[in-house]
Amino acid sequence: MNAHSILAAVAYPDLQIQLKEFEAPLITESTGLLKVEKTGICGSDWPYFKTYPSSKGPMILGHETVGTITDIGAEAFSRWGVKEGDRVALEEYLPCGHCHYCRTGDFRLCDETDTLLGNGIRYGSTPAFLEPSLWGGYAQYQFLHAKTVFHKVPRSISSDLATLALPLGNGVEWAVLQGGATLGKCIVIQGPGQQGLACVVAAKQAGASLIIVTGLQRDAHRLALAKELGAHHTLCVDEVDLLESIADLTGGFLADVVIDCASGGADTIVSAIQIARKGGLVMLCGRKGVPVEQFHSDQLFRKHLTLRGMRGHSYQAVEMALEIIASEEFALEKLCTHHFGLGELKEALFTVGGQGQAGAIHCVVDPWL
Repeated sequence: MNAHSILAAVAYPDLQIQLKEFEAPLITESTGLLKVEKTGICGSDWPYFKTYPSSKGPMILGHETVGTITDIGAEAFSRWGVKEGDRVALEEYLPCGHCHYCRTGDFRLCDETDTLLGNGIRYGSTPAFLEPSLWGGYAQYQFLHAKTVFHKVPRSISSDLATLALPLGNGVEWAVLQGGATLGKCIVIQGPGQQGLACVVAAKQAGASLIIVTGLQRDAHRLALAKELGAHHTLCVDEVDLLESIADLTGGFLADVVIDCASGGADTIVSAIQIARKGGLVMLCGRKGVPVEQFHSDQLFRKHLTLRGMRGHSYQAVEMALEIIASEEFALEKLCTHHFGLGELKEALFTVGGQGQAGAIHCVVDPWL
């Protein structure tokens, strides 16, 4: 690799990864360049890997990126409020800044950065044929678009923990800012993966009175970590009657908020509705990929429930997540279970998808290994 090229791991159809060299992009007045320190692997990268290269084209995945700004245009310097040498975490979103969603703080819903319901662009899910190609974090350097959203990261935070900014930001958004976790509230979290555990941390930090995490027998190590991070009770749903157990733990009242982070199927949507109290809130945060076969809307009517789908996080949530990380009050390093180099990215993605190395919670890619 010459001094002006950048090594990146490119995802191709049929679950293939190839290492490729890219020319360093030309930095204009409104753009910049980030030297990637590490990039976390989001649970969404697995379904992206399986579908996006075929439907959208080869791409550099990865959007939980932490690094140092190495080049920045004068206009970008003025607009972004960051400078060369600053250590930052990137949001995946590249919002327009002027639509209704951007103006009201919900820039994650901006059409220009929506890759789920539109043809927007964002980090980690934009085809490499769109110049300058370096749209993902699984590379040594990442291009900084004029619409980039930054969070400054203190040097005191390790690179592993810094990659938790976005997943923990999701936990803060879902459990606290949207879920209203606080003193007196019972929060049930379905699924003890990285996002479910992030919700545990956020709910505990917010002072929720009762935090219950559900999973399967095979999730024993994750459920144990959930208790270490602040959960009051954990339940194996393949061992106990979930509704009966939640009723016992709440004196028959059931849950104020149910946060469904499970991704194994649609059954957890049905159970979430069952264990929510009258007037409760059910939040759907995990992708299912299949329809709900036994969903009866009358249950929402009878229990006066609010059913809310959740996507991503707000800027405030990520800032709050970084504060939690910096506080060192939680053993968050135990979430960071596996490390991979660019040449090991295929194995890393299979691991996140449950088909690789055992015991994974949050995996990290170091492009300099």
